[in-house]
Amino acid sequence: MTEKRSWRVPPPQIVVKCAAALVLAALAALSMDDPQLVFLAGIAALGAAALALRDLLAPVRLTAGADGLTVVNGYAGKRHIPWSDVTAIRVDERQRLLMRTRLLEIETPDDLHLLSTFDLGEDVRDVEAELLRLNTRD
Repeated sequence: MTEKRSWRVPPPQIVVKCAAALVLAALAALSMDDPQLVFLAGIAALGAAALALRDLLAPVRLTAGADGLTVVNGYAGKRHIPWSDVTAIRVDERQRLLMRTRLLEIETPDDLHLLSTFDLGEDVRDVEAELLRLNTRD
């Protein structure tokens, strides 16, 4: 039996995004006397709802097995990438001001897929190590 591994958005993160969308929508509804606040809270509610909906539609962001990788593509689509099409798997780490960001980069000849800890539910360095272990091409 072939080994498969998946990484997904953590459920508590989805709950927080849904709750934020509801709170912002309620703020917009309760602020009808202030058009600017209604507009800003409404836009923020729509943005949070769009992020939460993506997490609900495509919670699994990355799957790896002997036949290759499947990654989320676009808003909630999926793309299968055979190992032979993967040109690089690496972690990009950057420090800006007081923030440090780490992204898992999966490179193919025609695309670059970027995934964060928030997408994967694990440290991207651990996911990179697991992907390199699962990569069966020689």
